[in-house]
Amino acid sequence: MPVFMKRTELVTKTENQVIDITEKVQQALDESGLDDGVVTVFVPGSTAAVTTIEYEPGLVKDFSEMLERLAPRSITYEHQKKWHDDNGRSHVKASLVGPSLSIPFHERRLTLGTWQQIAFVELDIRPRNREVVVQVSGEERHT
Repeated sequence: MPVFMKRTELVTKTENQVIDITEKVQQALDESGLDDGVVTVFVPGSTAAVTTIEYEPGLVKDFSEMLERLAPRSITYEHQKKWHDDNGRSHVKASLVGPSLSIPFHERRLTLGTWQQIAFVELDIRPRNREVVVQVSGEERHT
């Protein structure tokens, strides 16, 4: 089964920032030349995540606020006691959301729902240069 991989760079600005990366993933799929299979999106690192979301301002705000309620700034994290880097909550949130996502595709199109986009979520407490790995596995149609 053929496999294609592409790395995409992102520059983030703030904690809980949500970035729609659907077009970047579709572009990698287009470049792969594969017709049917699975796309895996993966974020190297322990303070970022990927998920699907309806990417609209209200829901993006709701999602960010939900993350803050689950892992608030106001409590002490054991990670911070050891490393003194103030991002224990970032690690907890990233573990909850997860570093990867698999999306089937058919006829070179991601099989996302009408209101479903692929979102990168920055969870660290400072701006970061990030990498997103897109791996496409599948087959070409032979007509």
